[in-house]
Amino acid sequence: MDKLTAFDAFVQSAETGSFVAAGRKLGLSASAVGKAVVRLEQRLDVRLFHRNTRNMTLTEEGRLFLERCRRIFEEVEAAEAELARSNRTPRGRLRISLPLVGMLLTPVMAKFMRAWPEVQLDLDFSDQLVDVVEEGLDAVIRTGQPSDSRLMSRNVGRFKLKIVASPDYLTRCGVPETPDHLAQHQCLHQRSPSTGKIRPWPFARGERQAKIVLPERMSATAVDPLIELAIEGLGIACLPPFAIRGEIADGRLVSILDEWVTETDQFNVLWPASRQITPKLRAFVNFMAEHLQPQ
Repeated sequence: MDKLTAFDAFVQSAETGSFVAAGRKLGLSASAVGKAVVRLEQRLDVRLFHRNTRNMTLTEEGRLFLERCRRIFEEVEAAEAELARSNRTPRGRLRISLPLVGMLLTPVMAKFMRAWPEVQLDLDFSDQLVDVVEEGLDAVIRTGQPSDSRLMSRNVGRFKLKIVASPDYLTRCGVPETPDHLAQHQCLHQRSPSTGKIRPWPFARGERQAKIVLPERMSATAVDPLIELAIEGLGIACLPPFAIRGEIADGRLVSILDEWVTETDQFNVLWPASRQITPKLRAFVNFMAEHLQPQ
């Protein structure tokens, strides 16, 4: 028996007045309880009970030890209750990796912080591939279809990219009526920082996705310079809708070729399949699924 079990055998024997009654409460035989108390007395080198054939009573040392044991068990129960509460209530540090465009989701993060004030967000913005397990992250948010079988995933928001240009550019260079017309235009591209490849623009022709080779006026790994250059009239860009909602609303950018852009992208939250999902992560995933509206 471990120490706590031996302490419990002693406490139950003291409170019930017999090894038989203590055994019933503990699911042990009277002999097992008696042996546990004897071994405890031997280890402590003190007699805890006065025993005879009729009854047993606590010695003075036994009474002192009983008070200490009761406090120990009260502390154990309090620790268990506190842990149970922490397992139910989302709290603690939550490390999340987001793509660079995730900085545009700050308003949603602010709402989450207000909803769950005991969760401390630790956000890392990067388009680089990250190893969730090795880097000690709780989860990552990424766009596109998840491909890592070691990770659980949940789709928390879908969106359709927009092809945009400034009114000045369209006045000077004309409005392309089909994706093929873009061959005669200046195109501003986003390049993947992890692969270095230009990200294709999601056009469709009929039921099929159209593979169209577009001219490259410039490229960048982040969307912010693409937005500014498009506003300056230096070309046409393909951008996520939540990144340019304000620019379209105030007329600095105009959406074109909407009927040709049919491929939908998505945000996914991914976390290690080998870990049990914690209350803080479950709260984050559910909140993102409910409030993230990237359209």
